[in-house]
Amino acid sequence: MKTNRRCRALLAVSLNLMALLFSTTAFITTHWCEGTQRVPKPSCGKEKKTNCLNYSGNETANETNQNVVHYSWETGDDRFLFRYFHTGIWYSCEENINAAGEKCRSFIDLAPASEKGVLWLSVVSEVLYIMLLVVGFSLMCLELFHSSSVIDGLKLNAFAAVFTVLSGLLGMVAHMMYTQVFQVTVSLGPEDWRPHSWDYGWSFCLAWGSFTCCMAASVTTLNSYTKTVIEFRHKRKIFEQGFREEQNFLDQEAIKYFRERTEEERAEAGDLRLQCLHSCSPNRKMCAVSCI
Repeated sequence: MKTNRRCRALLAVSLNLMALLFSTTAFITTHWCEGTQRVPKPSCGKEKKTNCLNYSGNETANETNQNVVHYSWETGDDRFLFRYFHTGIWYSCEENINAAGEKCRSFIDLAPASEKGVLWLSVVSEVLYIMLLVVGFSLMCLELFHSSSVIDGLKLNAFAAVFTVLSGLLGMVAHMMYTQVFQVTVSLGPEDWRPHSWDYGWSFCLAWGSFTCCMAASVTTLNSYTKTVIEFRHKRKIFEQGFREEQNFLDQEAIKYFRERTEEERAEAGDLRLQCLHSCSPNRKMCAVSCI
């Protein structure tokens, strides 16, 4: 029984730790959603030779004289390119088409005014989700390594299960709220940011993987608590049943003993009466009264 409880507790601690690592990684990264944005090609210059609009004429003269008319044979989609972007809870980073690297801006500033409150609720829920995971993990470790008795272990187990379930619910709500905010931002966000195509990234998968591990840890913890309580009740029932059988056996033995003792006393009393009657004088009436 002790070995099974320890194995279940170790499994719950491992799942909770995985959920904590996944949620923290997803919270600080910017790959919840990723895709491409359709933007106009920049003008070709000395440093930009590819993926740009190559105007006819002298480039140097065109740069110095703003009144010169520029001509380009590119039309339609040829005038645009697709740059890669990825977005998290805090920042949205885009590929820099004019130079190497990326440029990032706050996703909270990009969200529409009507969705900023929901986004902040999502952030607060994510923080509470991680904090409750830490509390549940601490309680599970206390139960696993520092529990002095089975009763104390059951109490820690119950509290750890409650905190883990609450954290899982908060995490689910936070992920759903962020998804809603991002979809609204895709439609109503700034023109220079709206994606042409997008999909969920690996940070989003880590976030929901963290929720899955969290709920698995809570189920394992509740299962351990329930099994331990059932085992104790079963043992208590067996003990009470054995105690009743032993008590009945002792009662029967006591009744048998007192019955035999009573029969022996009656036999001894009869023998004494007979001896008294045989040893009496001829006055048998007086003898019988004295013997009685």
